[in-house]
Amino acid sequence: MTAVSRPTRAVFSASLIGGLLCAVTACGAETAKGTSAHSRTTWLEPAAYTYTLRSSEGERTLIGTFRITVRDGAVVKAVGLDDSGRRVAQDIPDAVPTLGELLEELEQARRDDADVAEAEYAADGHPVRISLDWEKNAIDDEALYVISAYRPIGDQGDGRSH
Repeated sequence: MTAVSRPTRAVFSASLIGGLLCAVTACGAETAKGTSAHSRTTWLEPAAYTYTLRSSEGERTLIGTFRITVRDGAVVKAVGLDDSGRRVAQDIPDAVPTLGELLEELEQARRDDADVAEAEYAADGHPVRISLDWEKNAIDDEALYVISAYRPIGDQGDGRSH
């Protein structure tokens, strides 16, 4: 075990606290549309919901527009709404993500120091746009996810919120 002097620990602790304060302060930044552009959301993924995803940019597996139903943290139904979406939903349905998985991808991009790892959030905290670009100068490593028509599903499983 390496010995660490008290001054070193104090500097580390102060840096850590300062970093946390900066992160917490940034979480309140709002854009003109009422969405947070760069902050980590406090939104909790519900047990069941539906949403529409338009995924574009780059040469990624997940390109197209989808209507997605999620239950218990897993996609239970994905319907392609365009030719690309239909191909993905039919050929590789496991590639269609939950909102939680999209947020995990965003956080991984941030941990990997991607050149762009940004999100915008709705007033209730769910993501409405996630933009990723691992290397600005690389071609086809971008991803753009636009989320719309998000709706939690009520306990009855009938697609209505209760």
